[in-house]
Amino acid sequence: MADNIIKLKSFSFALRIVKLYQFLSSEKKEFVLSKQLLRSGTSVGALVSESEHAESKLDFIHKLAIAQKEANESSYWLELLFQSEYISESQFHSLNSDVLEINKILASIIITAKNNLKR
Repeated sequence: MADNIIKLKSFSFALRIVKLYQFLSSEKKEFVLSKQLLRSGTSVGALVSESEHAESKLDFIHKLAIAQKEANESSYWLELLFQSEYISESQFHSLNSDVLEINKILASIIITAKNNLKR
């Protein structure tokens, strides 16, 4: 996994999200928003992993596009948790920075893959 930067970063992000979910549910007694974040935040890495075994280039692009949507959704839930004061500003900025970086990498991979289809 070390040579695949998007796989490494999305797995690391998912792990941070799992730990945040554990904190929010046990310490803050928040279950609804954190469950949504848990679902979308861990889906990113799962879809990236799935894309490695895509049936075609189009399937590969599609799986990464869905991963990008899940990353965008994760950013939304992080913002909502921050604005509703369930997570601190530093927690928000740290996690949101990670997910924005993941989104940029995904966008780059998708653009490259689409350009390679045209050749």
